[in-house]
Amino acid sequence: IMAGGGNFIGRVISYVANELIVNGLSNSHAFQRFAVRTSKRIENISKMAAESKEKVAQHMEELSKNSDRESLMTAEARRRDKHITHSNVTILSSLSLSAEDLVEMAAAPARTDSKSQASIPPYMKAISGSLGGVVEACCLQPIDVIKTRLQLDRGGAYKGIAHCGSTVVRTEGVRALWKGLTPFATHLTLKYTLRMGSNAMFQTVFKDSETGKVSNHGRLLSGFGAGVLEALAIVTPFEVVKIRLQQQKGLSPELFKYKGPIHCARTIVREESFLGLWSGAAPTVMRNGTNQAVMFTAKNSFDVLLWNKHEGDGQALQPWQSMISGFLAGTAGPFCTGPFDVVKTRLMAQTRDGEGGLKYRGMVHAIRTIYAEEGLVALWRGLLPRLMRIPPGQAIMWAVADQVTGLYEKRYLLNAPL
Repeated sequence: IMAGGGNFIGRVISYVANELIVNGLSNSHAFQRFAVRTSKRIENISKMAAESKEKVAQHMEELSKNSDRESLMTAEARRRDKHITHSNVTILSSLSLSAEDLVEMAAAPARTDSKSQASIPPYMKAISGSLGGVVEACCLQPIDVIKTRLQLDRGGAYKGIAHCGSTVVRTEGVRALWKGLTPFATHLTLKYTLRMGSNAMFQTVFKDSETGKVSNHGRLLSGFGAGVLEALAIVTPFEVVKIRLQQQKGLSPELFKYKGPIHCARTIVREESFLGLWSGAAPTVMRNGTNQAVMFTAKNSFDVLLWNKHEGDGQALQPWQSMISGFLAGTAGPFCTGPFDVVKTRLMAQTRDGEGGLKYRGMVHAIRTIYAEEGLVALWRGLLPRLMRIPPGQAIMWAVADQVTGLYEKRYLLNAPL
């Protein structure tokens, strides 16, 4: 507006000046010079006003563009802020969910580690095994007596398990079925104490340092080591005394060569030297090592497969569950170790003849002699009584042992009330 007004005034003044010059003032040279200078100044002013107008217009256009750009930028910023805010909310929500998931995921390995790292000490395993051994011995001694009689029967006096048991009761009385109970119970108590405790100690050697778990390979080796140790330290001398007492027949105790476990052990040491108590050690080692390797591995596998029971998880199996797992775990051993058990019994039962000699000179010689004289089936004599005794024995022992260790897990590993 100012620029336009200035241009109009300039044109008016220029018009007036021209009229003055034309109408008679042109004779004055001074006025002419003044008028020309004034006209030029007015034109310069008009040009300056036009330039100013143009600059103002350009500036206003730039301001308008800037304003539009700023509006676009403001709208874009608002949309961006809104998007960022929405994204932040989404991220925070996902982070919140992820945190819960992370807590759960962190808790799960912690529980798994606590399960895998929490273990029952060997001495507790030993105590549980000893208690289970006492109960097992009292329940299954008659079956063990029948098994021994069948394995020592070379002339076919017994027609089977039922006939053998009835013959023993008829000719020797019911108490004869519990002959050798004292050494048998003592032997089982010490055997299970050493077996369970040493197996737990061996498993600590094969336990994975990161997960705290024991592989099946480690369980096999641990079980075999426990079987070998128990065979040499406890099983062989006690089995020798037990078998010598069980093979005595008759109703008159005064006619028996061995009057009791202590007298039997003393007589063996006196007549056959101290090593006589370890007669049949080689087949006993093979039998027990194989038995325990299979039994411990199978028992753990059945507990996991059937009941989802892991050691240290605080879950106490019901007695019937332990009996099922123990029974199934105890079935494989007798089939694998039948020949070793027959040879062991023959070597332990034999005494020196009148010339001071022995029929079987060792494990391999005994296997060959039995096979040559009695056939291959003779190496598995007593298998059915063993199947009647060992799986039920394992069922009884594990039912007691699992209850003891289950109470220990609840009370001391998880600090739960009994």
